[in-house]
Amino acid sequence: MDVQPRLTNEDKRTLGLSSLGGALEFYDFVIYVFYAKIISELFFPSTLSPFWAMLNTYGIFAAGYFFRPLGGVIMAHFGDLIGRKRLFSLSILLMAMPTLMIGVMPTFESIGYAAPVLLLLMRVVQGIAIGGEIPAAWTFVSEHVPEKKIGIANGLLTAGLSLGILLGALMSLFISLKFSETEIHGWAWRIPFIVGGIFGFVALYLRSYLKETPVFKAMQAKKALAKELPVKQVLAEHKTAVAIGMLFTWFLTGCVVVLILAMPNLLTGAFGFERADAFKMQSAAIVMQMAGCIAAGLLADRLGAGRVMLFGSLSVAAIAGVFYNSLGHVAPSTVFMLYMLLGFSSGTVGMVSYSMVKMFPAQIRFTGISFSYNLAYAIAGGMTLPLVQWLSVYSKIGALYYIWAVCLAAFLTALLYRARFEKQAARQSNAAETEFS
Repeated sequence: MDVQPRLTNEDKRTLGLSSLGGALEFYDFVIYVFYAKIISELFFPSTLSPFWAMLNTYGIFAAGYFFRPLGGVIMAHFGDLIGRKRLFSLSILLMAMPTLMIGVMPTFESIGYAAPVLLLLMRVVQGIAIGGEIPAAWTFVSEHVPEKKIGIANGLLTAGLSLGILLGALMSLFISLKFSETEIHGWAWRIPFIVGGIFGFVALYLRSYLKETPVFKAMQAKKALAKELPVKQVLAEHKTAVAIGMLFTWFLTGCVVVLILAMPNLLTGAFGFERADAFKMQSAAIVMQMAGCIAAGLLADRLGAGRVMLFGSLSVAAIAGVFYNSLGHVAPSTVFMLYMLLGFSSGTVGMVSYSMVKMFPAQIRFTGISFSYNLAYAIAGGMTLPLVQWLSVYSKIGALYYIWAVCLAAFLTALLYRARFEKQAARQSNAAETEFS
């Protein structure tokens, strides 16, 4: 009987420190959105209409996403050539510094139009950093832990992303309870950004104790690093892997943005839930999604990511159908329980990174993951909310039809992934064993 390898204390430390960057990214995401109205009032002239001020504020926020693919490709390029650890540290530095700067920078009243320009610059730097951070974490950890623990490692990392959302929401709740509206508008809105920046610099210091991955050091010793531009090699030789990675990332985006981030607005706006109740439901669903990510990782290590994605996509589609159709028809307590179940099933997204780690060879792994993930996230992140909003014009539960489309794409992609990578790898492994015996 094969004994399952255990995660060592060093593996656990690597996991913990690697998850900090992803948590910081989603923390930044949440607090910016929560304080968008205040930012629009402070960083743009009072003569500008509230509508245009908010539009400009969201436009600056979106600018970060547009730079993700560029940042990801550039940072991944050097990560595949000079080492994972160096770029891993650089990415969190470029995230922490702008977050802190947003918290202390002067407003329009002090420096005029330089204020929104500086805000835009900070978001661009954050976008470049984010483009490298999460793919770096997935690559770094997967190359540290034992082969049969890559699933749980990636599940824990993705759970860290959800933790960032929860921390951002809790921080905003704390600020709203602790300070008056006047204090928040005057100065207290800065606290979450300053705290996030300090958190990032502490994480940067702690990451200095991490070691370069054994896989990269082995490639370096054998002079087996990518001989040409890594992204060129990815596009020339791994088109199927890129397509699969992008489609799986679409599934991840749908589950996070629609099922978690946008849910409170649907519950309060279309179905009359109290904002406090909606927040409690969202927080509980985030915790359940974290648990689902970990469960998916454990299953993937035993059954393979393909099977987990097949079952998970069907599970999300089925539970989402029951949940959305229950809104307005059943007791709030029942809705709450169904939402918890939906949050848990959406933890399947924890296996998106697992599949990409398996599909790309070590020489161009960082670049392959980064290109697929960031390009898909930039496209899907930009189109998801507008599409859901358009669907809601025709039905209160229009978001359900979007989730069904995403789940169908994930199911079909999982079939392709199993046929193209898992089954093929199994056949090659069996052939090798036969030849050896």
